[in-house]
Amino acid sequence: MTRVAAVDCGTNSIRLLIADVDPATGSLTDLDRRMEIVRLGQGVDRTGRLAPEALERTFAACRQYAGAIAAHEVPAGNIRFVATSASRDASNREDFVRGVRDILGVEPEVITGAEEARLSFTGATRELGEDTYLVVDIGGGSTEFVLGTTSPRASRSVDIGCVRMTERHLTTDDGTLLDPPPADRVAAIEKDIEAALDEAESEVPVTEASTLVGLAGTVTTLAGTALDLPAYDSSAIHHSTLTRSEVDTLTTRFLTSTHADRASIPVMHPGRVDVITSGAVILRAIMRRVGADQLVVSEHDILDGIAWSVVGE
Repeated sequence: MTRVAAVDCGTNSIRLLIADVDPATGSLTDLDRRMEIVRLGQGVDRTGRLAPEALERTFAACRQYAGAIAAHEVPAGNIRFVATSASRDASNREDFVRGVRDILGVEPEVITGAEEARLSFTGATRELGEDTYLVVDIGGGSTEFVLGTTSPRASRSVDIGCVRMTERHLTTDDGTLLDPPPADRVAAIEKDIEAALDEAESEVPVTEASTLVGLAGTVTTLAGTALDLPAYDSSAIHHSTLTRSEVDTLTTRFLTSTHADRASIPVMHPGRVDVITSGAVILRAIMRRVGADQLVVSEHDILDGIAWSVVGE
């Protein structure tokens, strides 16, 4: 049994998993799993830089995570910090790297989209039976598509994500959210998504999968809403299914809702209220393109893949 700490820092959230991993039995036992919405990617699509306030929110979360890692006595060599879309895109990403190194004592790895896809696939499918899976990870800045069985055989990361699409199309020049959005802005999102899906499909034969697996906050929030849960319950959401009809219904609901309407949903994290609409539009388009009647929702994703990678799995 090996104790590890995995950190996944994305465009919208930063997450920590401290776990005991046993490669011999294939078991991963959670000791601490947590998430903070820090919006590291705030404004990156427009400015090309990480905002000072976004960096400070991220560093504050890192300080909390450093305390948890120390409390669980994770060996220094068993910590892996992976950063994804926003920090890949930013011209001042060295400020981010230096801050993380100072707080956690570990070099953040600004990974490629291909590596991000591989880790997501491992985390999502390791406990599922043998099948041909299309794993779709809808993040804040990008979406990963990975096709494979026991390991990936094709993958592509494209620059559509719930934060990026919201900032690009559903906000005014001064950052005010258009709520609910007008039809022309929704059409602009859909145009971007279709172009990105063409790009993904040029490398990943998405219709060859037997099972569609959906990851990350957009998908799990939609699942919890469809299940009408009184509070967020990862055990109820993990390996539940979302039908295309449910996704269509929820997308229409969010497109005609206000901030207050969405905030009143029990499973909705406050940091996801403004970006869930774009995320739902992305998922709806993916299911239509793939031709999937349903998807399997996974709470295990890139974070679990990072944990497994620490022990060489």
